[in-house]
Amino acid sequence: MRPPEHRRHPMNKRALVETIAAKTGLDTASAEAALEAVVGAISDALANGDKVIVPGFGTFEVRDRSARAGRNPQTGEAIQIAASKAPAFKPAAALKQAVASS
Repeated sequence: MRPPEHRRHPMNKRALVETIAAKTGLDTASAEAALEAVVGAISDALANGDKVIVPGFGTFEVRDRSARAGRNPQTGEAIQIAASKAPAFKPAAALKQAVASS
């Protein structure tokens, strides 16, 4: 099986699984299990407050967002937005270069 042709729309999970299977020689069930394991490991690490560094790809981390003032767009009323934590991704230089040169 060869990888799907270049698309102008977002790659969905099925297409990603097919690409992984084609590039690794795994069957699609094994490729899907591998993808689920990677996503699960990253999610678990972030939930524990850990940083995940994938050399050549980037860094996944949790960033703190401070409390801030905002406005309700329907009424214009001032509201207070609570502090929160948000997942973030910082691409590696190699990934930035690959995207810029494509």
